[in-house]
Amino acid sequence: MITVGEVLERTTRFLKSRGIDTPRLDTELLLCKHMGVDRLHLYLSLDQPLGDAELAAMRPDVSRRGSREPLYWILGERGFHAIELHTPVGVLVPRPDTETLVEAALAVIPRSEEPVYIADVGCGTGAIGLALAVARPEVRLFATDVSPAAIAATKENVRRLGLERRVAVLLGDLLSPIPPHRPVDWVLSNPPYIPSGELDGLQPEVSQHEPRLALDGGADGLDVYRRLIPQGLARARQGVLVELGMGQADAVASIFRQHGLASPRRWSDLGGVERVVGGPISP
Repeated sequence: MITVGEVLERTTRFLKSRGIDTPRLDTELLLCKHMGVDRLHLYLSLDQPLGDAELAAMRPDVSRRGSREPLYWILGERGFHAIELHTPVGVLVPRPDTETLVEAALAVIPRSEEPVYIADVGCGTGAIGLALAVARPEVRLFATDVSPAAIAATKENVRRLGLERRVAVLLGDLLSPIPPHRPVDWVLSNPPYIPSGELDGLQPEVSQHEPRLALDGGADGLDVYRRLIPQGLARARQGVLVELGMGQADAVASIFRQHGLASPRRWSDLGGVERVVGGPISP
């Protein structure tokens, strides 16, 4: 019989040999999934033997991770802000950096006793909008995406969080699926922003697995911003906030100014990277 500790060490070595940046953590999380425990209880179980059936169930997941498939596709869920999200294969996994957009929205959107209508454009798993809906009971959310897989993932997360009465999940491009007569107070988005020529040089998890539709921002990474920002400023009653990549803040702020937002604000992530640009339409 092989113990949990031995599996932990052997799998860590294997994942490290495949170029995984966090082989120990990934192994811990895979073991936690298959043992049905948290990381604390995992370390209290290092001398526990694992049977053949348990090992057989874990091996395919280790193989998937060794082929550089995204970890959270294998785990099937990921914590984001204060919620737990279903993260199915084929849909962009939400990044911790995107929590900066949620925090910026919570800081700039006033609390209200009346409904606040928010559009999460390019919703993916629904991370941004659903985190806000959980944090603020007054939020009424339109979540849009052009990907049927993303729409299905967001609908599942809406169901899991019990938000069906406050969220509409709509298939279509940018703001077009939201009926014109429906009010939109704030437009939020984490659009594709990686320049096309850089995608193939990224880690295999991104370049070989994650959906290009959610990543490819065109030649300079700004194609979607040029479409979304004018639409958002024309539609939103209160303001627009967008996430962006490293070094793109000046260019995105310029697009905002070109379309009438004279003094766009900026928010930095925990690493000091300017990650969010936008703000209220009027002071």
